Amino acid sequence: MNYYLIASGLIFLAAAFGYLNVRFLKLPTTIGLMLITIVYTLGVLAVSVFDDTLLKAEAELIRQIDFETILMDYMLSFLLFAGALHTNFQELKKLRWPIIAFATLGVITSTFLIGTATYYLLAVLGTPVNYIYCLLFGAVISPTDPIAVLGILKQANAPKKLEIKIVGESLFNDGVGVVLFLTLFSIASATGPAVGPADILKLFGQEVFGGILLGLLIGWITYRLLKSIDDFSAEVIITLAAVMVGTVIADELHLSAPLAMVVAGLLIGNDRARSAAMSEITEQYVDKFWELIDILLNALLFVLIGMEMLVLTYETNYLLAGLLAIPIALLCRYASLWVPVKLFERKLDFVPHTNLIMTWGGLRGGISIALALSLSEEMNREMFLVMTYVVVVFSILVQGLTIERVIGRLLRDR
Repeated sequence: MNYYLIASGLIFLAAAFGYLNVRFLKLPTTIGLMLITIVYTLGVLAVSVFDDTLLKAEAELIRQIDFETILMDYMLSFLLFAGALHTNFQELKKLRWPIIAFATLGVITSTFLIGTATYYLLAVLGTPVNYIYCLLFGAVISPTDPIAVLGILKQANAPKKLEIKIVGESLFNDGVGVVLFLTLFSIASATGPAVGPADILKLFGQEVFGGILLGLLIGWITYRLLKSIDDFSAEVIITLAAVMVGTVIADELHLSAPLAMVVAGLLIGNDRARSAAMSEITEQYVDKFWELIDILLNALLFVLIGMEMLVLTYETNYLLAGLLAIPIALLCRYASLWVPVKLFERKLDFVPHTNLIMTWGGLRGGISIALALSLSEEMNREMFLVMTYVVVVFSILVQGLTIERVIGRLLRDR
């Protein structure tokens, strides 16, 4: 496998599609890149009716790319660290309890609601599936994608209090969602003794709390190193090393790398740490470096998402189930947020229609597709992958394009 050739091809497509978006469409980068890639992919599929040479070449290229490994083991840590680094820590701290409730209770509730609804939906469609596999689909769809959310909310003109809730939830709930998925996956694939409640709690606790503690440790060490010197080039490299080494340690210790990187990024990026550990020029270089990393990896990610269309298994039942999964996912997200919103809305003076806006603004993205790709064949991988893809495309293109208007209309009506 020629990794340099594959990387060059993807970056070329990201650059070309990015140019077309900025020059003509002028959409948010996330939406524009995905839309152009999907149109391009549909064009390749149309041309294949007459000559399938290009389709075969591109499909083979996509099959050589391990999307799940690339996103979950490499890209995600960089993207989450970059997102957390630029998140207002003080505002996040004020809303920590509702954000924790959204990211834990909300994700767990949504997983079981979506899983149960999907179980009965597939039975009605004549494609009955084991309940535990439907719960896995629920875990795939429940986490909102911070990569998609951060990219689109920047241009949606959401009130700051509302934006920090959605962004904060997205930064943490994907880590919780991944851990929940891994826990359910262990249960579904167990061939020996049955996995008991104690095993589930141990795995969940190790991944979540271990990841948070690791993130605190990495953040503190990085902060001390940055504070002890004043050289912007060395300090940028230290932040890069923190993410790369921290991810390796998390994987080796079976801790949640996403949660570790979010915590480390928040710790290093908060105003007090910045003023104490970084000079003005260092702060500028660190911010610009991670902003560029964020832009590049986002571009590659959404080009990859669009090109995954080439290797999907298109069956009528799969597509119909995917279309019906869209309202299920939205309704279950609304229901899962209802209790946390009602619990905190009076005390923290929530923006009107917070639940509705957070439901429509909770976008799904690459994380959902990566989790779906990790399913085994006996877990109905092809069907759930198509269903996930349909939900993700609707989420990015329809919800992403309309969230600004939805926010404006709902808040103007008050």
